[in-house]
Amino acid sequence: MTIEENASLRTLNTFGIDAVARRLARFDSLDQLEEIARRTTAFAERHLFLGGGSNVLFTRDFDGWVLLNRIPGVKVVKEDENHVWLQAGAGHIWHDLVLMAVANGWGGLENMSLIPGRCGAAPMQNIGAYGAEIKDVFTSLRAYHLRDRAVVEFTLNDCEFGYRESIFKSKEKGNFAILDITLRLDKKPNINVGYGAIASELEAMGVQNPGVADVSRAVMRIRQSKLPDPAVLGNAGSFFKNPTVSFAEGERLKKEFPDIVTYPQPDGVKLAAGWMIEKAGLKGFVQGRCGVHDRQALVLVNHGGATGSEIFTLSEAVISRVQALFGVRPEREVNIF
Repeated sequence: MTIEENASLRTLNTFGIDAVARRLARFDSLDQLEEIARRTTAFAERHLFLGGGSNVLFTRDFDGWVLLNRIPGVKVVKEDENHVWLQAGAGHIWHDLVLMAVANGWGGLENMSLIPGRCGAAPMQNIGAYGAEIKDVFTSLRAYHLRDRAVVEFTLNDCEFGYRESIFKSKEKGNFAILDITLRLDKKPNINVGYGAIASELEAMGVQNPGVADVSRAVMRIRQSKLPDPAVLGNAGSFFKNPTVSFAEGERLKKEFPDIVTYPQPDGVKLAAGWMIEKAGLKGFVQGRCGVHDRQALVLVNHGGATGSEIFTLSEAVISRVQALFGVRPEREVNIF
């Protein structure tokens, strides 16, 4: 186990923010995590488990421990005629897991192609894209309880998944380190092309009877056409959630803005935050060294040298402008530190 003092986080977050962690440690296994628990006071102090750094914004130096979860590995743990169960280490790159599933023809992950980050963060955020969420394929995960120093298994219901939410972001926030996740994938996939531009992209690709590989490729083409590469332009993907409002509020907005993009939900109407930000005149907006991306208004970008505080201030301006126009307050998806 190696501990770094005053470690730069610039290469460990996709915004490229040059924050500093007072202490930084990495673990590749449960044994190494338990060694950190035995030999340090990390869990008694302020601490942050960091995967791919693709959903965080550091607005200041982190006065505590940053713990890099790099537990590797993917294996089939169960299989029957219709399904296969995959277990992935929390440190395994999410998109690599998607590509493995697609290569084998297993369905369930293809709509979530190219989502950045690692597998351990997937259930924390209940990640999703193009009409699919991890909860749709999730069966269980194992996590290490930091206080009790014990491994606990969580089922689908235990995780209390919501829209970009889970128990790990609410009442159990900061109490667990996720070790691995288990997902159930379909050997006879149900192809989902009804969300966003997937159907039209497949048509442009000349695909009439798509399989999981076709859907994955279409999703990647769409994402690459809209979303900036963090290696070129610092960003954390979608910075804001799509807000959900009541049916009555949805009707009000539809009357005032007939072209508003909405998605019916069991408990209301989900609004397309990117459309709202663009309608507010902010697509491509630049504020100092950061701005709103000119191809996808949900994405805030670091044009070079921006601090986390500058990006946070920009997000405040976006929220204020959208709320003033629509009467709806967007919520940040990115975790702020």
